[in-house]
Amino acid sequence: MALEEKREKRPPVTPMMIEEEAALRNGSRGLPPGPWAEAAGPRPRTTERHIAVHKRLVLGFAVSILALLAVTMVAVLLSVRFEECGAAADGPPRAANNGSLPGPAAGQPRGRAEPREEARGGEEAAERRQEEEEEEEEEWQRRRQLPPWARPRLPRHLRPLHYNLMLSAFMENFTFCGEVNVQLEVRNASRYIVLHAHRMHIEAVRVAEDKLAGAVRVARSFLYPQTQVLVVVLNRSLEVQRSYNLKIIYNALIENELLGFFRSSYVLHGERRFLGVTQFSPTHARKAFPCFDEPIYKATFKISIKHQATYISLSNMPVETSVFEEDGWVTDHFSQTPLMSTYYLAWAVCNFTYRETITKSGVVVRLYARPDAIRRGSGDYALNITRRLIEFYEDYFKVPYSLPKLDLLAVPKHPYAAMENWGLSVFVEQRILLDPSISSISYLLDVTMVIVHELCHQWFGDLVTPVWWEDVWLKEGFAHYFEFIGTDYLYPGWNMEKQRFLTDVLHEVMLLDGLTSSHPVSQEVQQATDIDRVFDWIAYKKGAALIRMLANFMGHSVFQMGLQDYLTIHKYGNAARNDLWNTLSKALKRVGKSVNIQEVMDQWTLQMGYPVITILGNETTDNVIVISQERFVYDSDTKTKDSGLGDNSYLWQIPLTIAVGNTSHISSEAIIWVSNKSEHHRIPALEEASWLLGNINQTGYFRVNYDIRNWRLLINQLTRNHEVISVSDRAGLIDDAFNLARIPLNVRDIVYCTGVSLMDEDVWEFIWMKFHSTLAVSEKKILLEALTCSDDRNLLNRLLNLSLNSEVVLDQDAIDVIIHVARNPHGRDLAWKFFREKWKILNARYGEALFMNSKLISGVTEFLNTEEELRELKNFIKSYEEGAAASFSRAVETVEANVRWQRLYKEELFQWLRKSLTH
Repeated sequence: MALEEKREKRPPVTPMMIEEEAALRNGSRGLPPGPWAEAAGPRPRTTERHIAVHKRLVLGFAVSILALLAVTMVAVLLSVRFEECGAAADGPPRAANNGSLPGPAAGQPRGRAEPREEARGGEEAAERRQEEEEEEEEEWQRRRQLPPWARPRLPRHLRPLHYNLMLSAFMENFTFCGEVNVQLEVRNASRYIVLHAHRMHIEAVRVAEDKLAGAVRVARSFLYPQTQVLVVVLNRSLEVQRSYNLKIIYNALIENELLGFFRSSYVLHGERRFLGVTQFSPTHARKAFPCFDEPIYKATFKISIKHQATYISLSNMPVETSVFEEDGWVTDHFSQTPLMSTYYLAWAVCNFTYRETITKSGVVVRLYARPDAIRRGSGDYALNITRRLIEFYEDYFKVPYSLPKLDLLAVPKHPYAAMENWGLSVFVEQRILLDPSISSISYLLDVTMVIVHELCHQWFGDLVTPVWWEDVWLKEGFAHYFEFIGTDYLYPGWNMEKQRFLTDVLHEVMLLDGLTSSHPVSQEVQQATDIDRVFDWIAYKKGAALIRMLANFMGHSVFQMGLQDYLTIHKYGNAARNDLWNTLSKALKRVGKSVNIQEVMDQWTLQMGYPVITILGNETTDNVIVISQERFVYDSDTKTKDSGLGDNSYLWQIPLTIAVGNTSHISSEAIIWVSNKSEHHRIPALEEASWLLGNINQTGYFRVNYDIRNWRLLINQLTRNHEVISVSDRAGLIDDAFNLARIPLNVRDIVYCTGVSLMDEDVWEFIWMKFHSTLAVSEKKILLEALTCSDDRNLLNRLLNLSLNSEVVLDQDAIDVIIHVARNPHGRDLAWKFFREKWKILNARYGEALFMNSKLISGVTEFLNTEEELRELKNFIKSYEEGAAASFSRAVETVEANVRWQRLYKEELFQWLRKSLTH
């Protein structure tokens, strides 16, 4: 009777509920919450229906005994099957007569009939059995489902609306405890809650209905480390369109690493001081509090932080109230955030001081740093340009900055140059503190571009967030592109977008994207382990190059108008690339142009690589040229091995801009859309002595080739009067002359490096001591890199070993030390040997930090060029197959290319040099 009453109160049964019930039954009968979750598969429905019938009819004792025996037999059979059910990659478990899941018998080759069946029916029976097995396997694959907590993505039946998070930070022993209350909206009825939680101890879990009603009893809860989730199993289903409050009490460490909620330190007046700060992107918020740690789950947050009164606390929003206690503790209550993703949440506990400024629209901007750095004015430059840049972006995007304040936090140790947490952006000191008296123009430029990048994220990323990590370029590509647009706003004379963008972004990423080991800008991301690989230069630099191409063929004013619409429509929400394409297409329509942006840009974002355009003059018809396209690949041998690289699957819609010129004049540019493998186009102004120039100002993401006659005309033009062709098109002059023409600060790095390489050990020791004694972050960086220039292999070895001591060299600087030693001809083999010997330590330190491992692998291997070194690399990869597979694949391809170049051209180059030197 009690069972029937409960059944009446339940919502209608849905397929999802049936699936959940099956998963929960397999994991709720006294099995521990670890291995069982992987191994348990769905129990056959036929057997359970029989059991249910027995219960409902309440059969006699004798029938119950028979039922019990039957259930016992099934349980024994299923226990044998657990290992097979859990091994998805090995195919379905073998068939049994009791209704268990179908498949070939254990040890039986797939597609063969059993011996008895062959005896009965010969070959026909065997063929029939093979067909049955194939059909059964398809059915098994269709029915097979992992339990919800074992899947790579969170189930979609719940949505967080609001988090109330209360933290207590204990800086004396680097621990913290927390209580999080999550208001949940139920989309589909469910008896479980699955959310992310990793590397924490869960003390208590409670669920209440609609805040006022009584608790929903928790049957049990457990952490599932394989997918970094916490599973809460309830004694009844959560009802659709109702809201519930999930309360979790937990504690964890303030980690001595660079992710999650971690600690850092610095020395002031001979005393070591500590601070705690967060780094949640891309998947590390789950290390600091239980949460729905995927970008699509935007919610509001109310944060409270309790800490010792000798510290201050910071978070995304301003402090609303502070409550001081008699025991020397204080609790800061922060204002509620707008809707935002978990990985942009941030907080810090430190004893920094600050300076502030206010924008025209009333946004309070503060820069927090070590007290000595604030006193010296090291943060003043960053503070001032931040105010100007917020005003620039508000005007450009026509969308106001969305929070009342923006704090810039300069920390001594951080895994990246900076992180764009909404309202609390965190920077490593080297990328935000600047001492005008000793910092060079090149260092000032680096600081400027990092700040421009992170402020762009306050709109592209924080305000409008990509739906999922496959489109991370939607925020990183825009921020990287605006590094140059924003810097041009601050320093118009530097021509960043027209000149330095080419050398620092376009040319560099085209080198990478011309390898067969490249990948599309938008790449599929299935699980958390795949996320790190999308944060690379393809996402950042190719993304920026494609955005620049898009802005140029649309026209900058129309492009700007489209971005304004995109941000206005999707603010406080999520967007995918198609949302952007649709908005930009509509912007073009408003000015009378009809281009299907999605159709064009899908070819650039979903295909790897880029095309080379070849322009040939037509000898039989005047003023007609032949334009063809094919994918550009550096290694022609690889191209012939892979037939897919040369077929029609690699096609782009290419906005080819062209101009015609002669010895004294160049025409205005025109645009030709190239969509086919080969096309004919008429160019009216193309005369006998005229040359043709394609991809004007290199706004397109492609290469251009010409026939021999046109190449000769271009060479002749450059020899006689190169100014007819712009700096961008010459792509030869960059900002070297600009930096070298300015007072000794701008060549200090060259002087230090040269001095260390030419002088003895005493000079090296002097630079080493200067590195330790200077307080200027920018000077430390130059001095450390200079130490890698030594010709003394003992000193280089000493420096490599010192680089792993975090007290001597900051963790993020150790990678640069190893790479710079690898670039030194005297240290290349030392760095390569050190890398292999210390790989376990390096991988443990940097493996989770997005593309830091990729940077290290590339930097250490890019100059390897012998057959022996190639063999060493391949053997090393075999020994350490786990992690960084894509980076090692690129490294092998690069070294193979180096070896091939050495074999083909080394002797020819030396002969040319010897001949040139004799003359």
